[in-house]
Amino acid sequence: MDHDFPFGPGAISFFIFLAIVYIVAQWRIYQKAGKPGWASIIPIYNIIVLLEIIGKPWWWLLLMIFIPGVNIVFAIWMTNLLSKSFGQGVGFTLGLIFLGFIFYPILGYSNMEYQGPAGQQTIPDLEKE
Repeated sequence: MDHDFPFGPGAISFFIFLAIVYIVAQWRIYQKAGKPGWASIIPIYNIIVLLEIIGKPWWWLLLMIFIPGVNIVFAIWMTNLLSKSFGQGVGFTLGLIFLGFIFYPILGYSNMEYQGPAGQQTIPDLEKE
């Protein structure tokens, strides 16, 4: 038999399994942030909701679409802000970027709590004397 398809049924099943795990992880991340989980599976709208989760304006999406190169920089920046929004640091951000198939499920399935846009970083008040 001559088959033109390079992957067998085992590989296809594995990729479908990974896709389902990733979709459910994204769904749970959105729910943890107080947004509807279904928003994570709607193209374009999912980016708008993600921008709300990390505390950035919706027009960032327009910059990402229409200015070449900005999408790469903003995607990395958004990943860092998502990590911070769940109380994680640069190491976790690097994990999300380079090993997303492991770190997004960790973020979605773990007990990490949403701490507000980019972790609600505020300047500490100076004690009044």
